[in-house]
Amino acid sequence: MKSSSSPQSATSLPRAPRDDETRRSTRYLAMMGVRIVCFILMVVITPYGWYTWVFGAAAVVLPYFAVVLANVSESARRTDAENPERALPTTPAVAPNPASTGSQVLRIEETPPSTAKPDDAATREDTATRGDSTDAA
Repeated sequence: MKSSSSPQSATSLPRAPRDDETRRSTRYLAMMGVRIVCFILMVVITPYGWYTWVFGAAAVVLPYFAVVLANVSESARRTDAENPERALPTTPAVAPNPASTGSQVLRIEETPPSTAKPDDAATREDTATRGDSTDAA
């Protein structure tokens, strides 16, 4: 588990759309500027040689890369999710006093269902009531 020197972010919000658009436009315009420089160098530098072809190829290929890179937003690149468990302490700061909290354990006990027939229950009640009356006499 790696730990960062900066505190954890409460949210992982991406950049504002306006800021993202400005960054992508700046990148596109810079690459188009390089393309114009390649065209100028291709024509101005004499004698013509292999570097003329390199400048020409760069002037032809750069628009493709400029458009592809301009269409990739910052949110598409961000694939790593922040793990919120890294910010949680592994042990509580203060251990609760078990005597002050009382019994925290709840026990639920179930009695097995009675297998006696309904007639048997009535007979037992009669016998119990008769037994009480015979003891008193």
